[in-house]
Amino acid sequence: MACDHGRGENLVFLLVGGIIGAGIALLYAPKAGRETREDIKRLAARGAERFNESKDLIEAKMSHLMHQISTKTEELIHGGTQLAEDKKREILAAIQAAKKAYDDERKKLEEERKAV
Repeated sequence: MACDHGRGENLVFLLVGGIIGAGIALLYAPKAGRETREDIKRLAARGAERFNESKDLIEAKMSHLMHQISTKTEELIHGGTQLAEDKKREILAAIQAAKKAYDDERKKLEEERKAV
């Protein structure tokens, strides 16, 4: 989980760094001011487009991850509930067996007392 999050951050940092580096390169390029401004506008538009694509990809991955977490959580809850129900049935069966053994032993002792 942590690895996917780190990759997304690295991708954003790489894109932002690339945009900044390209912008600085354009500022120092031997072109006319108008051409440089147009290049910067195109670069900014391309950078914004790439950022939005990356954002959409990260959102899709996060949505998928959240769905997986939700599914696993539901499975764990269901498994825990089922385990608790199974143990409850085992305990109730043990209690009933103990009551029956107690009643049988009590009847046996009463019969022995009556016989004496």
